[in-house]
Amino acid sequence: MSAFVWIALGSLAAWLWLLLCQGFFWRTDVRLPAGREPRTWPHVCVVVPARDEAAVLSDSLPSLLAQDYPGRAEVFLVDDGSTDGTGELARAIAERRGGLPLTVDSPGEPPAGWTGKLWAVRHGIARARARGPEYLLLTDADIAHAPDSLRRLVAAADAGGFDAVSQMARLRVESVWERLVVPAFVYFFAQLYPFRRINRKGTRTAAAAGGCVLLRAEAAERARIPEAIRHAVIDDVALARAVKGGGGHIWLGLADRVDSVRPYPRLHDLWRMVSRSAYAQLRHNPLLLIGTVAGLVLVYLVPPVALVAGAAAGQWAAAGAGGVAWLVMAGTYVPMLRYYRQPLWQAPLLPFTAFLYLLMTVDSAVQHYRGRGAAWKGRTYARPGAVPDDS
Repeated sequence: MSAFVWIALGSLAAWLWLLLCQGFFWRTDVRLPAGREPRTWPHVCVVVPARDEAAVLSDSLPSLLAQDYPGRAEVFLVDDGSTDGTGELARAIAERRGGLPLTVDSPGEPPAGWTGKLWAVRHGIARARARGPEYLLLTDADIAHAPDSLRRLVAAADAGGFDAVSQMARLRVESVWERLVVPAFVYFFAQLYPFRRINRKGTRTAAAAGGCVLLRAEAAERARIPEAIRHAVIDDVALARAVKGGGGHIWLGLADRVDSVRPYPRLHDLWRMVSRSAYAQLRHNPLLLIGTVAGLVLVYLVPPVALVAGAAAGQWAAAGAGGVAWLVMAGTYVPMLRYYRQPLWQAPLLPFTAFLYLLMTVDSAVQHYRGRGAAWKGRTYARPGAVPDDS
């Protein structure tokens, strides 16, 4: 057989392994487990880091303040050097809407060795700990919660004995590019971090979704959160690893009633979201970058190329292997499209979306070596531990 046929068969083998041996990552039925409501509802402090979030705050903060939680709960919004009036808007929303008590504070500029977001989280957790909560809810400023969101999170954590319960918020899918790129983003994340493996005790796989993490305060202290992860760009995964590495039991799944309200109307917006941290995910390692690019080509690009080129050249073994691999690929993508309520004809387009992600990953590495590195709200981190650049 020719090398082309062997490559096509290799791609098919990779997809059969992913289908059966990668924690059934493609299934979307890992949802927040129902828990019996505790007799005494624990005290919860909600920490919201916010930097220049005025555009989304009116759609997200009222949902937090309106939580139907039977116990004591309060919200700490940390205004991390915003220039768009985020803190003032938050106070105005609280005065107008009422609901849970809101404290708005600012930590000042982060010192060397801290990412700006985690410095804000540290400040918020420090303020919260003074109140003696049993749980901390870490949630982003663009996340809208259903009225019973906090209640269900606490019930699930209490009943399951979880030290961290995280829900991957349903991202917005309204623009053409959001419809094409966003479901694939969650699909690829689940492929890297299969939820079922994360949720099993004794496994090393750990991840969380930073937009919604309920964290037991005792577990946070034991894992030294956030000090232990102060330089992390991908802070949610780092947090989960720290908690699980300290013997904690974590849970991650898809959300039904937690949504991101942040728009990504253009490809440029989505590109920046992915490329800002893609190379950090690869630990800034050129060999891992090469391996990732090769893997994306083999797994996602070879199947359609093998099908079309194989059929055109009369190499039916390559065409058949490519066609079956493409079919398996599309089939595993269907549940995620259904979760995002997208038409199923998008499933065969996954190779094109994967090619975009390949380019985003390469661009992330290029930006890193140009000294721009990862970024969060105007701050860039050229290397781990670098001093933030606000230019």
